[in-house]
Amino acid sequence: MKQGLVIGKFMPVHEGHVALIRFAAAQCDQLIVSMSYTPHDPIDPLLRLNWMKAIFAQEPQIAVAMIADDFDRPELDLDARTSIWADAMRKAYPKIDVLVSSEDYGAPFAKHLNAEHIIFDQQRVRVPVSASKIRENPFQNWAFIPAVVRPYFVKKICFYGPESTGKSTMAQKMADKFDTVFVPEVARELIFSNEFSSEDIKRIGYAQNQRVKDKLFEANKLLFCDTDIITTKIYSRHYLNEIPSELNDLEKEIQYDHYFLFDIDVPWVADHLRDLGEHREGMLRQFRDALEQRNITYQWVRGSYEEREQFLTNEIKKILS
Repeated sequence: MKQGLVIGKFMPVHEGHVALIRFAAAQCDQLIVSMSYTPHDPIDPLLRLNWMKAIFAQEPQIAVAMIADDFDRPELDLDARTSIWADAMRKAYPKIDVLVSSEDYGAPFAKHLNAEHIIFDQQRVRVPVSASKIRENPFQNWAFIPAVVRPYFVKKICFYGPESTGKSTMAQKMADKFDTVFVPEVARELIFSNEFSSEDIKRIGYAQNQRVKDKLFEANKLLFCDTDIITTKIYSRHYLNEIPSELNDLEKEIQYDHYFLFDIDVPWVADHLRDLGEHREGMLRQFRDALEQRNITYQWVRGSYEEREQFLTNEIKKILS
């Protein structure tokens, strides 16, 4: 059995890594992909490991492993450093016959492993990207990010505020305009009046978060969300005089990248769930205060529906750029 090795941080894994790993797998019978990590990595190691496992799930000859990067000595020259790496690899893995890399470290590292070295696309001609470029500007490098990784970089945008301020309409309009998807107010699918229970509100919270998680895999750079768990908590307190503790945990699950607070300076439109037309100013204060108590930055959305649409369009373009 010819055993191969590819090493990296994969922070994040991108299409250049995927091409390298599949090329390496073709050079041997079994390939170990060794992902190094430290406690200070900007992207969680287990998340990166799961991305790798998902990408190569149908390729059993590729084994993804994780190794703590507690042995490197970056102050040494490359030959001395790679000698230390080789010692660590020998302790962690079976004998390596071939090392595949696209970096300058490859040749001395392979020498210390007593392995053949095969270089792959060192000039990054085939896939002109790097992990650092993706971290710096994921949207400009979107085509190089595997589908399983993209949800990590999607910007979650919350349209937030009292009822009958245009949030639902604008979420759908912005999703259409920017070729992506939106998350509706799931409560409207689960309850049909404002007579609901604590169990109902918990069910709404879980369903709302799950819909966000699901839609992240469909989103194209942006995900517009018609509501959030803070909103669910505000209505729970208003109608039930309580906030189930489960909502506190659900609020922590998903963090939104941008909040747009919709003002009440548009006409009230009643429907089967909207019954707070006489309390609009008080509800707006509650929504605003909830953000400020959490030190969440937000932007006001005001004016006519046409003015709101133009304002949001301009702001979303800024986010994309």
